[in-house]
Amino acid sequence: MKRVAAVFVGTGLLLLSFVAYQLWGTALYEHHAQDQLRQELQGKLASPRSSTQPSTPPTTGASTTSQDVVSHVAPPQTDPRVGDPLGLLSIPAMGMNNVVIVEGTGENQLQQGPGHYQGTPLPGEAGNVGIAGHRTTYGAPFYDLNVLQAGDQITIQTGQGLFDYQVVGSHVVSPSDTAVLDASTVPELTLTTCNPRYSDATRLVVTATLKTAITPASFTPATTTPGSTTATTTPATLALPKTLAGGDEGLAAVTTGGQVRQALLWGALTVLAGVLGAIGWRRGRRPWAWAVLAMGTPLTLGALLVCFQHVSLALPQSF
Repeated sequence: MKRVAAVFVGTGLLLLSFVAYQLWGTALYEHHAQDQLRQELQGKLASPRSSTQPSTPPTTGASTTSQDVVSHVAPPQTDPRVGDPLGLLSIPAMGMNNVVIVEGTGENQLQQGPGHYQGTPLPGEAGNVGIAGHRTTYGAPFYDLNVLQAGDQITIQTGQGLFDYQVVGSHVVSPSDTAVLDASTVPELTLTTCNPRYSDATRLVVTATLKTAITPASFTPATTTPGSTTATTTPATLALPKTLAGGDEGLAAVTTGGQVRQALLWGALTVLAGVLGAIGWRRGRRPWAWAVLAMGTPLTLGALLVCFQHVSLALPQSF
């Protein structure tokens, strides 16, 4: 009975540690990834010199039309590679300052920070720019997305310039609603995340329009008029990440089965390291037993963290 009880207690502690890893441990990975992405961005961000004249901001709660946005947008650029850093995202109302945006919305990209939907325009360009982000795991960059209100500022700095968006409103949609990323007749921004917190039952969507553009180069005049379509459109087959639609994404080129096999492998290594460490502790002579404990503990915890990482990627849903 004691052995059975020990197995149940150990299993419970393991499950609790995995929950703790999901909520807090994943933030360590995201923080490290953000540091690396910032290093890649060094020297690539624009130093704005000339600016458009900002239009009169709409009053809070008022509807926004195509005449309310700036008359110039950034010129279209070649789509960056998946995983490349695009720029810095700042949302003062959420306390977010210079968070790196990464290209792509696969799980591997969203673990590093907010991800830009492939197939949508780049920040500052004409059309509907789509960005997704986690709400409760991997640093939870969009944890407080629900606090945004009409009139709040969203700033994105890229290699093309500095672009200020103004929040128009927010709404909740079903996981299958992909219309939020449809092409727009005005330069705007759409932010998406899971809703409510700690669940992916629905999706929270925040929309904003481009108000001010500051770039180091000449502007490309916006030619869109009410009722017209933009040059950049969202593909009908746009793949949606876990933050907007169900399904498994995982690391690039690694299937769910591959993640499960990796998790089992690292789980076995964790058990092996723990068992060997326990044997060395119980049968070893002091002070050598302390040396075995000092070396075995970090190795066991390290293998367990890698195991948790693959388990997290193998899960069918994420939030």
